[in-house]
Amino acid sequence: MKSKTLQQKTITTPERKNVALVAHDNMKPALIEWADKHKNKLIKHNLMATGTTGNLLHKQLNVPVQSLISGPLGGDQQLGGLIAEGKIDVLIFFWDPFEPMPHDPDIKALLRVAAVWNIPIACSVSSANFLVSSPLFESEFERQVPDYDKYLQERL
Repeated sequence: MKSKTLQQKTITTPERKNVALVAHDNMKPALIEWADKHKNKLIKHNLMATGTTGNLLHKQLNVPVQSLISGPLGGDQQLGGLIAEGKIDVLIFFWDPFEPMPHDPDIKALLRVAAVWNIPIACSVSSANFLVSSPLFESEFERQVPDYDKYLQERL
């Protein structure tokens, strides 16, 4: 059976976004420092993070951060589920390219689902700086996402 191309639809990402912040252990200081530097832009959005990162961000920024469970315990998969549900608009994930992680498959799955659902992703200080300096970070913007309803209709 020939595979059909997944239909796309246009959605509007709101001005106030749901921003997920994640960092591997030895990248946490860089993320905390970066977030502190960009606190004024970040506080305009709903922030969420995996376990320890969320607690550290809350203490440093003194703003609400919804903390999920720790990445290695399933937090990366939890974030992936939220992305697929349309509940995360931006992913800032400072991962360590030199340190093998026991939960590498979860990390790859998280990055894959973020790409499938076409959300902006930053994986380093430089890319995060570009992302938050974009006018789109503080305004509505349109993006293409899979049209899952049409996909289901075609399968029935």
